[in-house]
Amino acid sequence: MNAQKVLADLQRRFPNEPEYHQAVEEVLSTIEEEYNKHPEFDKANLIERLCIPDRVFQFRVNWMDDAGNIRTNMGYRIQHNNAIGPYKGGLRFHASVNLSILKFLAFEQTFKNSLTTLPMGGAKGGSDFSPRGKSNAEVMRFCQSFMLELWRHIGPDTDVPAGDIGVGGREIGYLFGTYKKLTHEFSGILTGKGLEYGGSLIRPEATGYGNIYFLTEMLKTKGMDLKGKTCLVSGSGNVAQYTMEKVLELGGKVVTCSDSDGYIYDPDGIDREKLDYIMELKNLYRGRIREYAEKYGCKYVAGARPWGEKGDIALPSATQNEIDEYDAKKLIANGVIAVSEGANMPSTPEAIRVFQQAKILYAPGKAANAGGVSVSGLEMTQNSIRLSWTAQEVDEKLKGIMKSIHEACVKYGTEADGYVNYVKGANVAGFMKVAKAMMAQGTI
Repeated sequence: MNAQKVLADLQRRFPNEPEYHQAVEEVLSTIEEEYNKHPEFDKANLIERLCIPDRVFQFRVNWMDDAGNIRTNMGYRIQHNNAIGPYKGGLRFHASVNLSILKFLAFEQTFKNSLTTLPMGGAKGGSDFSPRGKSNAEVMRFCQSFMLELWRHIGPDTDVPAGDIGVGGREIGYLFGTYKKLTHEFSGILTGKGLEYGGSLIRPEATGYGNIYFLTEMLKTKGMDLKGKTCLVSGSGNVAQYTMEKVLELGGKVVTCSDSDGYIYDPDGIDREKLDYIMELKNLYRGRIREYAEKYGCKYVAGARPWGEKGDIALPSATQNEIDEYDAKKLIANGVIAVSEGANMPSTPEAIRVFQQAKILYAPGKAANAGGVSVSGLEMTQNSIRLSWTAQEVDEKLKGIMKSIHEACVKYGTEADGYVNYVKGANVAGFMKVAKAMMAQGTI
């Protein structure tokens, strides 16, 4: 395999999809050496089959707003690969959603799910509909209309969607209710469900908690832990909230968080009381993070990201490409020793090179944020066996999964000088499992 040749061909066939091309390039550049040890892969054209989704669904979604006007959005589902299990991946409702972003997310999800040790394939979906500023009734009508099209392409043993940006418990409930009405069956078709109807304990916390469990495993390799470490967190949604919660629990200090309008810097630290306020502000009132600065009298910077502030650890937990080369250099200059990604692909390729050249601990999202989909997989298991596990049982399983992912990254990513290239480790470990499953199943 020649990675650049494969990428050039994909760019020709699928133009104007930069996020998808970026994700493919990042993976191919790290697996090329391992791939070329297996000539049977090339004979089966494995790399092209792995890069191109199995199928892509696009559909129009019509819904009625509260004023009685009919509105139209686009809906998507990318079923990328099901070699090791049913398609699995979130639904994202956000104005930025397009085919390129969802293809990159589905591609990444395939390797992330492979790393979890659970039998799940990769998928992603969503819409350019944004729940922000919409009433509950408008969100419900949109979700019902969205599921009217999606339901025919999913199923508990076919494709199990979950939540993502803009899709929380409210949206999952409306989507699940519509699927149940259409199919006349009660099945574990979505994950992230309410506890009352098949959800799993620890699911809301899982991505944030898992990220910190992975971070602690990385820190152990340097004989360190989180106690007394100052953490820079971006985002203020689900992932950021539970990332901050676990950092506090383990003795760290969080000084920043953000939303799409800007970020706050609180040098005194975001303690439990302040975190409770953020959770109420964001989850209940859907407010803006600047209100935190107004309440607690700390710095707020509009239209910016928190990477210029001083800290020991960076935990990007917002969205893709939020740390660029300039941001990465600022983080290194300010003495950051570790970056662990709670979001999907939040660092640009140039930023990743800066981190790796500085030899700091750097964990890519497909490894560090796999806790969310891991507990989604555990929710699927509980639904299948018609049992529910305690929060402690799920949390212990989550810790075990994140430790296994870290071990796989170390196994495949340790370089000659002892530095662990977690990007390479995660990509090769995830790729080899999917590749072997595809080879075993033939060329169909």
